[in-house]
Amino acid sequence: MKVTRDIIFDTETTGMDKNDDRLIEIGGVELIDHFPTGKTFHVYINPDGKSVHPEALQVHGISDDFLKDKPVFADVVDDLLAFFDGARWIAHNAAFDMGFINVELGRLGKPPIDQEMVVDTLALARRKHPMGPNSLDALCKRYSIDNAHRTKHGALLDAELLAEVYIEMSGGRQAAFRLVNAGSADEYDSDGNLRKLPPLVRPRPLASRVHADEVEAHAKMLAEIGDKALWNSVSDK
Repeated sequence: MKVTRDIIFDTETTGMDKNDDRLIEIGGVELIDHFPTGKTFHVYINPDGKSVHPEALQVHGISDDFLKDKPVFADVVDDLLAFFDGARWIAHNAAFDMGFINVELGRLGKPPIDQEMVVDTLALARRKHPMGPNSLDALCKRYSIDNAHRTKHGALLDAELLAEVYIEMSGGRQAAFRLVNAGSADEYDSDGNLRKLPPLVRPRPLASRVHADEVEAHAKMLAEIGDKALWNSVSDK
């Protein structure tokens, strides 16, 4: 059975311009077949001299003073890539988060993350709920996910909430209860298209609980019903 590994993640930044502003926080939650494993990644990042814009500070509350003793991106990039290795990168409005990450990688001479490995939950939500709204807060409300503790944005907190939303959008936790080499739930592929999984196939048939005499009696009943049905059809003509 193929195992699906996803990292639901979020970022916080000094501002909105990926080419000028910098990453200051990354948080990620690991899912295996839509179930949280308990493994997380979380780091604050020194923006290397770039100040946090006042508007951004109001959103996440992460100050310049708080960040001054944190590691720079070059010091955390290997741990980041190791945690995400082989997994899909799943974020809400992923173009924003991936834009900042890929620019930071480029500054270090590292290749960007392959777009094929990225899933945008905002695009999924817009397909699933075209009338919206589809913000993270709105989706939490739609799926009855408690986010009362979310007074400000935080990368790990938002990733944890998004993981719950993503599980619900993908069919709920029961979607992961599948038999070997099969599935029974609908899923979204990496392009956000809904696809049908193959029907469930039991790897080993269950032993029959019907006795031989019951089989014989049932066969006789069917034979009698068949004869009567044939006679009635002839009489009707």
